[in-house]
Amino acid sequence: MKRFLIPAVGVVVLLLVAGVVTTIVHSRGVGLAVTDLDDGAVVTPSGVERVSITTADPGELHRVSVQVDGRPVEARREDGRMTLAGVDLAEGEHTLSVRAANPLPWLPDVSAERRFSVDATPPALAVESAGAESLRGPVTVRGTAEGAETVTVGDQRVRVADGRFEVSLASVPAQVRVTADDAAGNSRQQEVPVRVTHPGMRAVHMSAAAWATPSLRDPVLAMAREGRIDTVQLDIKDESGEIGYQSQVPLAREIGATRDYYDARAVLDELHAADVRVVGRLVAFRDPVLGRASWQAGARDRLAQSTSGAPWSAHYGEYAFTNFANKEVRDYNTAIAKEAAELGFDDVLYDYVRRPDGPMGQMSFPGLTGTPEQSIVDFLRDNRAVLRPLGTYLGASVFGIAANSGTDIAQDIPAISAQVDYVAPMVYPSHWGPGEYGVDDPDRKPYDIVKASVEHFVRLTEGTGATVVPWLQAFSLGHHYGPGEIQAQVVASRDVGAPSFLLWNAACTYGSAGLEPA
Repeated sequence: MKRFLIPAVGVVVLLLVAGVVTTIVHSRGVGLAVTDLDDGAVVTPSGVERVSITTADPGELHRVSVQVDGRPVEARREDGRMTLAGVDLAEGEHTLSVRAANPLPWLPDVSAERRFSVDATPPALAVESAGAESLRGPVTVRGTAEGAETVTVGDQRVRVADGRFEVSLASVPAQVRVTADDAAGNSRQQEVPVRVTHPGMRAVHMSAAAWATPSLRDPVLAMAREGRIDTVQLDIKDESGEIGYQSQVPLAREIGATRDYYDARAVLDELHAADVRVVGRLVAFRDPVLGRASWQAGARDRLAQSTSGAPWSAHYGEYAFTNFANKEVRDYNTAIAKEAAELGFDDVLYDYVRRPDGPMGQMSFPGLTGTPEQSIVDFLRDNRAVLRPLGTYLGASVFGIAANSGTDIAQDIPAISAQVDYVAPMVYPSHWGPGEYGVDDPDRKPYDIVKASVEHFVRLTEGTGATVVPWLQAFSLGHHYGPGEIQAQVVASRDVGAPSFLLWNAACTYGSAGLEPA
């Protein structure tokens, strides 16, 4: 018998038996490999579980032993490999040692070692600002990301220098996602509302019917030409549920809500040519046209109801208040808002974006999950996501009393403010009772009551990105209101940091309202 050693990857032994040559191959080792873990790597706890230990012959895996930091661990064997799934490692430095016993006693065992660190702490992400001067952009997003290797804003990768980042985005979304990732793969993410500075306004309210009446419309146009106002608030859908123009929203036409008071595009072209902004007031949930049509059609969940299942009426009238929690009602209002934005309205200002006032325990809102306050906030959030890409600002008219008791009508002012470009509190002096804000006779002291109430709203909206644009009283209810009383309110609001205003007179008669040309 002769033995031949052939230099190769393995040891080859040739045996000559009875004239037959038989070849036996033994590997010098078992082909040990450790993948998905480089020496010196930093990984997350889940990254440890991705480590894979294999041998050239999967049948040799039983010869492999695994230790971490000098202590044996039970590695899981499956699909022809071993993994560290289930091995719980604390943050810090570790050493992985893998040894495969050689089946040939005269050959050494095979081993591999990896030094690595476990990092389970995501970067500390803080977005300091995300805002734009106008809806035309750009948006500047800046902040800190301590421990981050990369930051992504929207779909744009941003350079991180000394833990800080800043990026400019051309378009103006309602919110932007900011993600910070570290070298280990830990991630921190924030959805950040994009704040846009509202251009401000000096506006008067005009109903659709008033705009169709030259004796009411012409004085308002004169005020605009003279620079006394720079904005007209024109009703889109009012408290009656009527839409002032021929809306093409299918449900509006189906229920007969459209009217011919004005040609929306023509009016917008006329006012924009005169450098006048147009705010479209959209009464949301007080809508007797939709309410009656829905009840008669059997779509009764579209209405706010009493606990007995009857339409909620109180002082609003039968079928008057629709259900803010109903998706079809919400979608109807959002569709009208979207159409108005596409027509060219500069702002959509929601009114009656609330529940009916009255005891909540006597009301039922089919489909409501969570609180009424959160439902209203979510409705406004969804609307801003629709309107922002169309270049239209979003406002919300709110009760003056909501500053102190928002649950009475489901208007949480700080929460609403985070989802709109401005809030428009109705701070009419005649609507406050004696002693409110320490003012003994609010109706006769317009400066005092407006200053105190608007200042409260300015505080409540601080840090939300929303502007305060108060509704001021241009009508008489008890005490006579003329130019002096109107001007007292304008000055009071300006004195507490809210120079914009909307004047309300249901009859839409203003004269000059004592407004000086800007």
